[in-house]
Amino acid sequence: MTAVPDLARRARIGAAFAAAQDYDRNARVQHKVALGLAQTIAGLALPAGAAALELGCGTGFLTAELVHRRLAPRLVVTDLAPVMVERCRARVGEAPGLAFRALDGEHGERPSEAPFGLIAASLTFQWFDDLPGALARLAGWLVPGGVLAFTTLAAGTFIEWRAAHEGLGLAPGTPAFPTVDELAAIAPAGTDIAVSLGSLVEPQGSASAFLHGVKAIGAGTASPDHQPLPPGALRRVMAAFEAAGAVATYQVATCVLRKEAAA
Repeated sequence: MTAVPDLARRARIGAAFAAAQDYDRNARVQHKVALGLAQTIAGLALPAGAAALELGCGTGFLTAELVHRRLAPRLVVTDLAPVMVERCRARVGEAPGLAFRALDGEHGERPSEAPFGLIAASLTFQWFDDLPGALARLAGWLVPGGVLAFTTLAAGTFIEWRAAHEGLGLAPGTPAFPTVDELAAIAPAGTDIAVSLGSLVEPQGSASAFLHGVKAIGAGTASPDHQPLPPGALRRVMAAFEAAGAVATYQVATCVLRKEAAA
């Protein structure tokens, strides 16, 4: 059964990223992860001559690498937030074979350039409502032997922030990210998936800086059922976070899903 999109949640996510004026300055992790994904993609055997699609381009960290490495003759660059598409265009510039447009990567219409030899997305899929359903749908946009390469946040991300809440008997609003085993188990029929895990530990300086950075990259959208903490409780959480060192761990899963080649 196809998941019904949570339109209100998707609107909040799109608006949050569109409003993230300080994205580049605060997106150190996003930049590092995009560079790592580009290196992974560069080492893959991709179908010759097929177009590529990027989902969730943001301001263009991964886009710039894909363009520089010339991994496909045509690249369609998309994001849920039209403002981000324009920021990416401003970073990368126009070039033959390069197209920019707004697209909901989970629920949007199949692009006319499909099928693709490569679909790439860096730290985008953690915002999807139904990841298994999305992977099955996107696999249908690939040519035989095509690759869907993506990074996503995995279980253990922001463990320090969660611990600061749980130590006070409070529930954090951070999403429940999947484990590596869960990611490895959701490959759709007719595909194989390889999943690797990397960890980035980023000093934050303070709880306020952590919260500002999360908001500045548009990632401050809480779990749908989370109730915001009263100010006093939030201050106690922030104090506990700082007492524990004011660092934030990002567990990043790199997933390479390949569609079976034609017989």
